[in-house]
Amino acid sequence: MSERVSAAMAAALAAVQAEQAVDAEVDEAVRAAAEILADADEVVLLGHVNPDADSLGSALALGLALHERGVRVLVSWGAVDLDDLPPESLLTLDVAQLLVRPGAVPAAPEVLVCCDTADERRLGLLADRIAAAGTTILVDHHASNPGFGDVRVLDPRAEATVVLIRRLLDELDVPLDPEIGACLYAGLATDTVGFRIGGPGPHRLAAELVEAGVEAEPLMRVLVDSHPFAWLPTLGGILQAAELEPGVRAGHGLVHATVPHAVVEAFRPEEVESVVDHVRTAVEAEVTAVLKQVAGDRWAVSLRSRGAVDVAAAAVALGGGGHTRAAGFTRTGSRLEILAAIRTALADTGRT
Repeated sequence: MSERVSAAMAAALAAVQAEQAVDAEVDEAVRAAAEILADADEVVLLGHVNPDADSLGSALALGLALHERGVRVLVSWGAVDLDDLPPESLLTLDVAQLLVRPGAVPAAPEVLVCCDTADERRLGLLADRIAAAGTTILVDHHASNPGFGDVRVLDPRAEATVVLIRRLLDELDVPLDPEIGACLYAGLATDTVGFRIGGPGPHRLAAELVEAGVEAEPLMRVLVDSHPFAWLPTLGGILQAAELEPGVRAGHGLVHATVPHAVVEAFRPEEVESVVDHVRTAVEAEVTAVLKQVAGDRWAVSLRSRGAVDVAAAAVALGGGGHTRAAGFTRTGSRLEILAAIRTALADTGRT
């Protein structure tokens, strides 16, 4: 046997052993989290700042399961403002009225579950609840997550955090029903970009959820296909002003668009967050950036990649995080300064 073949076999064996080690670690974390939740009297579940369907879907799915077991449950999200309201399109998932505004979250929860939260900063004004809680459980799938909390159900291989919540529900012997299933489906469908990212696992889980009674079409219509008419010309103006820079990142190309503060203020997060899905369709660019002006010189930036560039690495360099194909950060500066920082980060750290 040649040295090259032997080296390849050794590398393959090492990869398998590494996967098995991660599997064992995640399995143990799931068991530990389930034991804590099974004995809890009160549980607070939090999604991240500007919650999406994966963060609140995860929190509500687990919250519904615990609520049905008689646990006192509150579900909320990381706060920039303690009077923040949740995304309107996600309210239909809250069938048991578990959602409360961030200002109503207890200062020291008995058990705190942080869902889809890439780091402590993603809880904003509620980040202090992590240390104050009796026990903190992290459930997340972001590769950039450094890990925090007492129990960490953290697996970057999972296509969405709801995948890990499903494992927790299994460990708790919670049967799927249409309400819990809808929460899981919402996070799964959106984080896989309509099942275009990931292997067969998300499709198997989706089939299981549909079999449990989830009606996918009306659910997804509310989540991603419903916007006010006034949004259409506004979106047209944003797209018309988008710019293509084909030379960025050694020719991979960058397309970027800007959402002015007046638009951010006038429309729901659902409209503002949908911009990136239109801009990223430009075939000439590997990387997409959408700059959302949340204050005068404060920008929330969404980054997307077709797969050849690791935008999570670039986002981490800019103070954010995420996944190889989808990431983001928040930063202060002028629009031109933010764009310059993105170009630099892509050149220095955005390699796969």
